[in-house]
Amino acid sequence: MPRIVREADVTWEGTVARGSGVVSAASSGAFELPVTIASRVGDPEGRTSPEELLAAAHATCFVTSLGSELARAGTPPEKLEVRCRVTMDEVEGVGHRIVTSAISARGTAPGCDAASFAQAAEAADAGCPFSALLKASATVTIDATLEGET
Repeated sequence: MPRIVREADVTWEGTVARGSGVVSAASSGAFELPVTIASRVGDPEGRTSPEELLAAAHATCFVTSLGSELARAGTPPEKLEVRCRVTMDEVEGVGHRIVTSAISARGTAPGCDAASFAQAAEAADAGCPFSALLKASATVTIDATLEGET
């Protein structure tokens, strides 16, 4: 696989406490999302945060990795639903850090049994670059459920 480079831009106006910004996907142009410090530490009120964007990135990385693992096993998925919950907390002596990223995956894959789905989820976690990145300083958990086992 070739080296992959993607870019995002943020434009911020005002102070951190009272200002606001817009984060945009510079590489694809796929989104422009408002961001404020309040959306990071309080109620999002329709704005995003770095933690939400990280959760979206981890979920997307994991779902593609899981789909690939299931296809490699001869049981390509019909549908996968993945939610990622990223938690940032105060770490004594260090400051705020991402401490967990919890993946919850549900899917249907004809011919796949629960044990094979769990094995594919473990392999997907091992092969997901975002899981590897997060595991350097946080705990990553995976909860995988096969629906409609055949």
